[in-house]
Amino acid sequence: MQLDKVVSYHKALADTTRLRMLVLLADGERNGLELAEKLGVTPATVTHHAAKLREASLINERREKNTIYFSLNHYFLKNSAAATADFIYRGANARGELNAMDAEQTKIRDSVIRNFMTKEGKLKHIPSQLKKKLIVLEHIVSGLEKGRTYTEKEINEFIKQYHDDFATIRREFIMHQFMFREQERYELNPEELWARWESLA
Repeated sequence: MQLDKVVSYHKALADTTRLRMLVLLADGERNGLELAEKLGVTPATVTHHAAKLREASLINERREKNTIYFSLNHYFLKNSAAATADFIYRGANARGELNAMDAEQTKIRDSVIRNFMTKEGKLKHIPSQLKKKLIVLEHIVSGLEKGRTYTEKEINEFIKQYHDDFATIRREFIMHQFMFREQERYELNPEELWARWESLA
């Protein structure tokens, strides 16, 4: 489960009316008017909150003539809770593995850096193998300042020090959660969120 999906799932749950709707739907399918009466809100309010729950894949909808019926997406609800826990603990698990194989992992990392980086610190080419790519990305992104917010232009200029294809590397930073982007602003994620090459075969 990617970070944006985890956030979307929990944002959808972060409302008392939506949580009460889910509790009511746990007993079975209900239409909008039934939910409005049970919750003491207007049908428009139910429609608003149902849209948020549907966007997060927490409920299903079906239309019968002019009536819309809502039901829980049981599979997604249960799996999202488990996936969230997996996401939170995966960094600790990877770090535990790293501690157990520290010398070997260091040797692998140093070897990849030697093979893909020139003596001047330029990236020869972006590795196609995921493990090697993550090692190179981690090496590059470690040159950024923690807690600093960068503009897209600043990130591009930073990446150009290593490789001309700044657009691809910038996307890879986001895709593998080394950085997050909000309104064209970029910032490093905590290292615990970074995709861990150490756990790959």
